[in-house]
Amino acid sequence: MKIVTFGEIMLRLSTPGFSRFSQAQNFNATYGGGEANVAMALSVMGFDAEHVTRFPANDMGTAATRMLQQYGLKTEHIALGGDRLGIYFLETGAISRPSKVVYDRAGSSFATLNPKDFNWDKILEGADWFHFTGISPAISHAAANACHDALDAANAKGVKVSFDVTYRKNLWQYGKTAQQVFPDLAAKSDLLFCSKGDMKEMFSIVSAEDEKFIQVCQRTMAKFPRVTKIVNSKRESSSANENTIWGVIYNGQDQFTSPKHKLFPIVDRIGGGDAFCAGLIYGQLVYQNDDKSINCAVAASALKHSIEGDFNQATVEEIETVMNGDSSGKLSR
Repeated sequence: MKIVTFGEIMLRLSTPGFSRFSQAQNFNATYGGGEANVAMALSVMGFDAEHVTRFPANDMGTAATRMLQQYGLKTEHIALGGDRLGIYFLETGAISRPSKVVYDRAGSSFATLNPKDFNWDKILEGADWFHFTGISPAISHAAANACHDALDAANAKGVKVSFDVTYRKNLWQYGKTAQQVFPDLAAKSDLLFCSKGDMKEMFSIVSAEDEKFIQVCQRTMAKFPRVTKIVNSKRESSSANENTIWGVIYNGQDQFTSPKHKLFPIVDRIGGGDAFCAGLIYGQLVYQNDDKSINCAVAASALKHSIEGDFNQATVEEIETVMNGDSSGKLSR
């Protein structure tokens, strides 16, 4: 199976342990980005995965490319150009103190891309699935156009498209809003990762306040006939140390809800949603069963919370162990 993802990768600089920004004398460096996290997780799970992006033609671009290659991703269609790699700083929270993220990504190589940098007919040759998030079209008008080009090519080739409807208000700085851009992208997608609230707000789905997820999904699918499945991850926190996650998928006829998984302690919550997406895509392509797919997505996300770094490094065997009810973390000898 061949998976292609598209989006920005940034340098992640995180404070050591649980230090605050004001305490840090140094930072731990790695790389990450929502779509790339999905590709890397699926590569670890055994898929032929490729991430498409734009890097500066300097040592930082080379280092980020080598990181992708280290985890088995194809990188031959990465465009080169622009002045800098985007950066984000992470302060990991603990107990009652939440984590914090500070972005330094303005004018990044990805933000200043040219849509003509990417030959999507060639990139998507032989692909089974294309995945992107709402972050990419938020970064710049050019990046939004590149998303449209990718989706047009995917639709023409019969490649399944998943759209993680991720809304980041502060990213939309080029004169367009998510409410203007997202609907056209959803119309070209086959599967949406989307909450009930986002369906209402991003796609102008009019519904009663007390309508259930399935009912809002039905209205969304009526508006976007290409969409056949809508998926949502859910989180519940009873305290800073007691988090529970689960998920739900609706396929136009039936709704399936996963078991709930408790998360304690949380090592790194960054990338939990991307792990969820990767697990769901794996389930759709391998299990071809919606009930099992949503269970895989939640198990993958639960495991990601135990792994430091942006992306999930859990294997299929580890994910299926959790799916089968064993989340004890018992020592493996």
